[in-house]
Order: sequence, then structure tokens, then C-alpha cells
Amino acid sequence: MAKKASFLTRDISSCAPVHDKKRKSKQQVEKYEKIPRKMQQEEEKELIHLLPIKDKHGLIPQTMEKPVVPEAEEEEEPMDQDKLNNEEEPESLAMLNAQEQFELRSQRLMEKKLRIASLSSAILADPHVNIKKLKELRAMLMETDPCIAVTVRKLVMVSLMEVFKDIVPSYRIRPLTEEEKATKVKKETLQLREFEEGLVSQYKFYLEDLEQTVKDWKQKKEKRSQAVSLENYKGLAEVAIRCICDLLVALPHFNFLNNIIVMVAPLMNDPARNVSEMCCDAVSTLLKQDKLGQASLAVVKVISGMIKSRNYNVKPQVLNCFLCLRIKEVEMKKDTEDTAPKKKFMSFKEKKANLSRMQRKWKKAEEKLQKELLEAEASESKDKKIKLHTETLNIVFLTYFRILKKAQKSVLLPSVLEGLAKFAHLINLEFFDDLLAVLYGLITSGDLTVRESLHCIVTSFHILSGQGDVLNIDPLKFYNHLYKTLLTLHAGGTNDNTAIVLKCLDIMLTKRRKQVTLQRAQGFLKRLSTLGLHLMPDSCVGILAANRTLMHTFPKCDILLDNEMQGSGVYLPELDVPEYCNPQNTSLWELHLLKTHFHPVVRKFAVHLMKGAPSEGSGALSMELSRRTPVQLFEDYSVKDMTFNPPVAGPSSMKKEHFTIGDAFLDSELKAQIDAALQDESEQMSLDFTLQQET
Repeated sequence: MAKKASFLTRDISSCAPVHDKKRKSKQQVEKYEKIPRKMQQEEEKELIHLLPIKDKHGLIPQTMEKPVVPEAEEEEEPMDQDKLNNEEEPESLAMLNAQEQFELRSQRLMEKKLRIASLSSAILADPHVNIKKLKELRAMLMETDPCIAVTVRKLVMVSLMEVFKDIVPSYRIRPLTEEEKATKVKKETLQLREFEEGLVSQYKFYLEDLEQTVKDWKQKKEKRSQAVSLENYKGLAEVAIRCICDLLVALPHFNFLNNIIVMVAPLMNDPARNVSEMCCDAVSTLLKQDKLGQASLAVVKVISGMIKSRNYNVKPQVLNCFLCLRIKEVEMKKDTEDTAPKKKFMSFKEKKANLSRMQRKWKKAEEKLQKELLEAEASESKDKKIKLHTETLNIVFLTYFRILKKAQKSVLLPSVLEGLAKFAHLINLEFFDDLLAVLYGLITSGDLTVRESLHCIVTSFHILSGQGDVLNIDPLKFYNHLYKTLLTLHAGGTNDNTAIVLKCLDIMLTKRRKQVTLQRAQGFLKRLSTLGLHLMPDSCVGILAANRTLMHTFPKCDILLDNEMQGSGVYLPELDVPEYCNPQNTSLWELHLLKTHFHPVVRKFAVHLMKGAPSEGSGALSMELSRRTPVQLFEDYSVKDMTFNPPVAGPSSMKKEHFTIGDAFLDSELKAQIDAALQDESEQMSLDFTLQQET
């Protein structure tokens, strides 16, 4: 105990023996001297434990000091350098000439480009590991160097857009619940969650930066940094709008779709033409490629609300986007879920009667697995698609009917009529009477153009050809209006209304052949032949192809190829009612003029119709022409480019075997005499005819 006590109370720094009592009594020390002195101590350095070394005495631990990097100083130094550089820039740039300034700008811009390229490549190489570099790349959107700020920001915007298009997954990322966050998961799952959270947050910040750029351009705000002038903000905003539109088309399945649509919809009606066309094209592309219907419904809701809030004062291109909706394809296509036989599960009574206890247990587990697999299928059911499309069409028709009711003189009326013509077969039967009355009122009002009135006619007959067959409605007034409108087609230039006329003829005469009288068909055939005389070649080809279809549909129309008259009366071409203009008492003399037309296809159709439009024989058309519809022929032989279609063959090149230079004579004696006369100019022979007579 004494030893232990002395060891505990002993001054370790002393070298005196432990039991030397005399020395202990002589050297008394004060208590305060036992207190260790407070000296300047060095900070404890963090040690790294290495693998131990083993020798004959045992294990020898090995450690080394962890190198400490002064991060704060390193971060502050470039900041200070940047500030000093920025302060020195105006003075240095003022002292440089134009060439040196250009070289300095090119050097700085190349450094930024390399930095953008390295960050983008690192992110694309391993997105899960380098997701934090997105923040570093996005920070370059705040470039403050006035010489290269605009260019660098544009490059960063486009680079981030391409990076997001590559690394974004093909599913929507939802936020985690509190229970999911508290649950312990594997390391791979945790890494995936961190990647998804970082991706969504950086994608959100990127969209906010783009939106803020567009807002600053619209509101003409000046930034404090003055890095980008107000004049350059337009080009910066256009690049931002282009990035937003590309993300809308490329990532409609990802987060913040509704936010992007809300950003793009007002820009569709922007006064700047290029911005408006850019946004309208993006929305049209999205509607064309949308197969599920969710994105289409979101777009239609936003656009419909915007049109109503602006009191229908928007561009027609905004409403024309509704024509790109893929509504018809759903009814024609069948999903795999409908064609595949549905899995039928056994009831509890059937299991108890037919299966043992162990078999019921296995059957229950199997059915549970089958249900989970069905729920995990990515294919959407047909019922869900039809529900989404029905809701979308309801909003579209609501917008159309509002414009027909409140804004009939609006510039949106042609787009409304064209949209009704496309989706008329999907309108509810209850609205048919009122809609036909409104359309006929618009036609008779005289306020519509030729194209708008043709759209009204197409819409009316689309309604009557579908569910409208059960309605007792006489469309005679629409036939008379089309017969009257035919001669108003423009004779010069490209006439786009011809395609609508051909559609009207197909739906009014060919598809409703049982409701059309022979006199009406003959009246239209005669007027179309007259119309073909003054139209451009592409329109003339379409009209003659429609006449061929009429002669096949109504074989008794071949009476117009004879000169004989049937019944009393004279043909009245100025009358606007086809039944009462006596078309049976005339002939198709226009075909004789068209037989000498300069266009080869027009000549072929004219000769074909003069022979009665035979399907086979010497007067039949080739398979290439006979299988195409009138609308297809009109589009194939279009003259929009102001060129001959098909091109006119050039003159045959006749090569001469030899060329002669100067005068050439066939008679060699005559040539010799002429040469002699020219050489001997001094000797002139007198031509005295009296001497010749005397001899």
C-alpha cells in the first residue's frame, strides 16, 4: 500500500528515490507549484491509423498526421483575385486596342467553354456520383464578366438542357414520406434516393432561372450587376424559351410538367412572331406524340383558361394547336390489356372444395403475386384513356361553343370551324340541331370568307354522316351554298381552298350517294368541269379526279358526253340550284379544251373522261393515277414552289459533227472564182452586155 500511495502522490518529474524520507522533508514545495504551467499548446493534429508492424517484441502501432488543407484561405484567394481582376478590367480594357480586346475575350470564352464541357462530361459519365456538379454548372448562369456574360449564359442554358434530357429517368419522382425517410434501406437505395432528390431540386432551380430570365425580359428589369445589358436580354430570353420548349417536348413524363405548360401557354400569344411560333410548335408536337392523354389534358386546360381570361383576344395559332390532339386513334387502336385474356381468380368456396390446405396456401400466395404484377404494369388501360380523352374533348368543345356564342366576328372563328369539322363525329347528339342552326346562320350572314364557309359545310356534313343519320334534317341549303361557292375559287396562284372543296364533294356526294339525286350530281359535274378551265394545274387535276369519282358513283352521268338533249328546257349556268338548272340538256364541251392543256396529267384525265372514265382498256388511267384520291393528287402535283410539276423535259441536244468558221460554199468552183475576185481587186472587169449581144 505504501508503494502504491507513494506512486500516486509522488512528483513524477523528480528523480529522488521513493523512500528517501530525509529528502522529502527537506524539499517542501508549495501547492501552487504542483499546478502545471499554462503554456501555448499546439493544436492536436488528427492522426490516421495505419497498419501495425509486428516484430519479436509484439505489435508496433503506426500512425501519421492527416494533412490539413486550408479550405477557407483557398476559397478566399480566388474570390479576392476575381474582385481584383474585375476592378482592373475597365482600366486594362481601356488601354487595349480592338484586336487585343477580341483576343482577350476569345481566351476567356474558351476557358469557360472548357469548364462547361468538363462539368457536363463528368455529369454524363456518372450522374449518381457527380450529381453535385449540376449546382456548380448552374452557378455559371450568374456569370458577371460583361464581355462574355451573354454567351456564357446561353451556353450554360443549352448545356444544362441537354444534360437533363440525358440523365432524367423515364418515371416521375415523388417526394418521400416521413415513414420512408425513417426506414433503414440499403446503400444502393440510399444513393439512388440522394440522386433523385438532388436531380429534382436542381431541375427545379434550373426552371426557375429560365422563368426569371423570361420575366426580366418581359418586364424590362435592369439587374444590379449590369453584366447583361437590357438590349441583350432579348436574345438571352429567346434561348431560355427554346430550352423550356425542348424540355416540354422531351420530358413530358417528368416532374413540373404543369409548371412548364403554365410558362409556355402565355408565350404562345406573344407579339414576337418567332417566340409565338416556337411555343406553338412545341405544344403541337407534344399533343401529337402524347399517347396517354395526361399531357394533352393539362395543355388544353391551361390554353382554354387563358383564352377565356383574355376575352378571346388571342392569335388563331393558339387555337389551331387543338387540331393536333390524338383523339381519333384511341378508338381505332386496341390496347394489349383488352386483347389479352383477363386472369380469373378462384373464389374461397372453389378453393375449399377443390384444393387441399397446402394448395390453398400456395394458391393464395400466387394470386397475391399476380395482383402485384398487374398493378406494376406500365401500360395504361383503355378505360383510363377514354376517360382522359372525354374530359379533354369536353373542354375543347366548351371553348369552341363559347366562341361561336360570344365572339362570332373574332379571328378565331376559322380555327373553331376547322376544329369542329375534325371532331364533329365526337359531338354529343343533343347539340346537333342547335349547332347546325348556328352554322347555317353563319353561312347566310355573309360575314364569312370562302374558306370559313367551306369549313362550315364540312362540319355540317361530318355531323350528319355520323350519329346525325338518325336526325330528319334536309341539307339542301348546304348543297346550294357549295354549288354557289364553287365559282368563287381563286384562279391564280396557289389555292388552298381546293383541298377543302374536294373534301366537301367527297362527303356530300360520294359518301351520301343514296340521298343525292341524279340531277344534283349532273349539276355538280357540269359546274366542276367549267371550274377546271380557269384553275391552276394542281387544282384542275383534283377537280377532274373528283369528276371521275362522280361518273363512277353515278353511271348515268355519261349522258353529258353526248350532244342529245333529254326533256325540255335549256341549261341555265347562272342558276345557283343544281336541281333546276337543267344539266341534262348540256354536254361537257370543256373536256375538248382541257385535252390540249399544257399539263400532261390534265390531258390524261381529260381524254380519260371523254371516253367515259373506263376502268380498263385503252382509255383507262395508269395504276399510279387511278389509286390516288383527288386530295392526294392535288397535293402531289402542287405548284406552291412556282415550278412545273412534273418538270418539263428540256429540248433534245443535237450535237454537230463539225463547225465551220467564216463563209462556206458548197460549190468549189464558185468559191475559187470569189477568192480570185477578192484578191485581184485592181483588175475590174466591165460587164458590157452589148458586146455579148453583138457576138
